[in-house]
Amino acid sequence: MMSEQLTEDFRREPPTPLAPRPLNLPAAREATLSNGLGVVVVEQERLPLVSFRLAFRSGDSSDPRELPGLTDILTSMLVEGTETRNSRQIAEETARYGATLNAGASSDQTTVAASTLSAYTDEVFELLADATLRPTFPEDELALAKDNAQQNLIAQRAQPSFLASEALARVLFGEHPYAVVSPTPESIDAMARDRLLEFHRAKFSPSNAVLFVVGDVRRDAVLARAEQLFGAWTAPAVEEPHFPAPPARGERVAYLVNRPGSAQSNIIVANLAIRRTHPDYFPFLVMHTILGANASARLFMNLREEKGYTYGAYTQLDARRHAGSFRATAEVRTAVTGASLKEMFYEYERIRAEDVSEKELTDAKAYLTGVFPIRLETQEGLVDQLVQQRMHGLPDDYLETYRDNVQRVTREEVRRVANLYVTPERAAIVVVGDAAEVREQIAPYAARVEDFDAGKK
Repeated sequence: MMSEQLTEDFRREPPTPLAPRPLNLPAAREATLSNGLGVVVVEQERLPLVSFRLAFRSGDSSDPRELPGLTDILTSMLVEGTETRNSRQIAEETARYGATLNAGASSDQTTVAASTLSAYTDEVFELLADATLRPTFPEDELALAKDNAQQNLIAQRAQPSFLASEALARVLFGEHPYAVVSPTPESIDAMARDRLLEFHRAKFSPSNAVLFVVGDVRRDAVLARAEQLFGAWTAPAVEEPHFPAPPARGERVAYLVNRPGSAQSNIIVANLAIRRTHPDYFPFLVMHTILGANASARLFMNLREEKGYTYGAYTQLDARRHAGSFRATAEVRTAVTGASLKEMFYEYERIRAEDVSEKELTDAKAYLTGVFPIRLETQEGLVDQLVQQRMHGLPDDYLETYRDNVQRVTREEVRRVANLYVTPERAAIVVVGDAAEVREQIAPYAARVEDFDAGKK
């Protein structure tokens, strides 16, 4: 009996955390080509693999106002034809080398990526350069890309989570380009080959880009090959954009997107927050981790584990280059929409009014410092972190000092940033659900409830 009791006690106690291990990151060495293109090379010989990223400091937020989605169409077509290869040839060469080649964009950056066995480094490097510098945007491939974009937009707009995110972006960011999260049917139809070529010339400039090469390579050989492939590339400098400021919020307003007959409500409670380079980033990150970043955080434990309102409730810190937001999200049963809002605002107020416990602080730090090295374990993970570091203008020692910056956060700082940036009295509430069933539930938690037309831009 005593043995069984000891076994049960053992299971109830979590194991003691291991001591932090040094990261031992390989050196990232930088150089600049004759045309101004920055190059970052990391020699990592443990596997015969090479990862490439050519990252540009402009993304979807740089789309022309009348053509939202242009960057996404452009990037999707970079691998669909160049001056010397058609779409099929690019795909066949990529497959023959067992490589990957693709491109994509976020609000702040555009990236052309490739990976390969080191035996084919030169060949795949040339493929990446060809796709980046000499795309032709063939008319037949453009027609297919536009059709795919239209179908994808229809699929997106059938999802309540997309409708909620779209409404929130428009409400929170106003005239700022971050307010746009998707193209329109009209903008997709209006995209033409000559406009793509013009936009490519304007945004793809060596002065606006950094090339990353990580893996089984030699720095001198990479730089020589990069000069061969990219050295003749010239384009006008891309100016840093100046976007309108997001609108100031003076009261808590709810925006209701009607979805008749919906069995659940998609809820977002959000406010503007910090940019990625803000000095409060790490205290904010720790606060967010305690409040709602994972399945052991306060919001999840309240709405799911205690109340059973939802499968999951989380917070998200979205700190971008030009602006940021902080939001709490949950998908709940229609009948508990109001009750869920009550608990979300309760947790918002609690983290502002009281210091978090030492255990919560310790657990949050252990989580953040434990997860971070995992992101750097793979070659692809490392190059992605390097891209984010350079594109956001973070310090050169950001990766090395990340865990120290987390560990330095105090309980007092957590409460301070909660009071600065968690502002329930000025929050935007977005609810996608059955308006007839949830309107009265929402009303007590907002100064007013506005109907939001999801189809109107």
